[in-house]
Amino acid sequence: MKAFQLTGLWQMEMREVPDPVIRSPRDVLIRMKAVGVCGSDIHYYLTGRIGRQVVQYPFTTGHEGAGEVVAVGEEVTRVKPGDRIAFDPAMPCGKCDQCLSGRPHTCRNLKFLGNPGQAEGCLSEYIVMPEGSCYPLEEGITYDQGAFSEPLSIGTYAVRLAGEVKGKTIAILGSGPIGMSVLLPALAYGAGAVWVTDKIDERLALARKMGAAGTANPDREDVVAAVLQQMPLGVDLVFECCGQQEAMDQAVQLLKPGGKIMIVGIPEQDTWTFSVDELRHKEIAIQNVRRQNDCVQEALDLIGTGRVNVDPLITHHFPFEETDKAYELVAGYRDGVMKAMISFGL
Repeated sequence: MKAFQLTGLWQMEMREVPDPVIRSPRDVLIRMKAVGVCGSDIHYYLTGRIGRQVVQYPFTTGHEGAGEVVAVGEEVTRVKPGDRIAFDPAMPCGKCDQCLSGRPHTCRNLKFLGNPGQAEGCLSEYIVMPEGSCYPLEEGITYDQGAFSEPLSIGTYAVRLAGEVKGKTIAILGSGPIGMSVLLPALAYGAGAVWVTDKIDERLALARKMGAAGTANPDREDVVAAVLQQMPLGVDLVFECCGQQEAMDQAVQLLKPGGKIMIVGIPEQDTWTFSVDELRHKEIAIQNVRRQNDCVQEALDLIGTGRVNVDPLITHHFPFEETDKAYELVAGYRDGVMKAMISFGL
């Protein structure tokens, strides 16, 4: 089969790779239909690493996907050939202390699609996933929407982990796909005023269209002053979704005493710095968000019921054969791109 693989920094090419095969009685063979380009994919494309995870070339990225079931292992009951599915890219062991305590996303033996040293990604014609990672798509949910359920499930988990958001004031720093995936469930679950910041005006315009109370661009204005002018007491929650130190500094300044920072973005740097004095005096809580934890079905339900509309966030489509062009576009933040979707069989 064909797969689009990283072959070096800023380099990709379509290559022939072995067909995946069902090895476990609970395996599912999937023909890919849609794959979203994620910011973490771009980290690997540009730098060849995220933290301790270093690419060994050639390597197949991609973990936001949806497809059609082709074949199943003899013990699979959740899906059947012909089913349309989305999937959770995480493949926990189900046996370690983390899995048994309800934390499969921090499984000691976790394998994750498109993660170096763990599993090749889904930018290929076929993949095999365990039954537990597969989620049937209801009628009316498209493959594109199914693929977008992956980032939406991260945002949904971040909102869940933050606690009750009904009526809370919120700032989302970074309105890329993950920031928008926080905005939509936060609003769906009754958040009060939500302010969004980003350096790309097209993204800010989309955030306002999707329900943000206000937006600010840190390249042109003091975003802390802009938000505090409208909410002088500060906000209850800040979701850091861009992985930038300047955003973390803004988060501390924006929060009211007793507020919480939810760290969702993946930084390129190895460390964060904080103002200890301000953290202490405001008694600010800091919560890291590690991917999604049992939130894929919840994300699909938000889409299926119409409480969340992800279609405006899918701004660009590319055929599988032009995957390299999709990566170039997203890496360069060109043409107002929010989410580039790669389609198979166009």
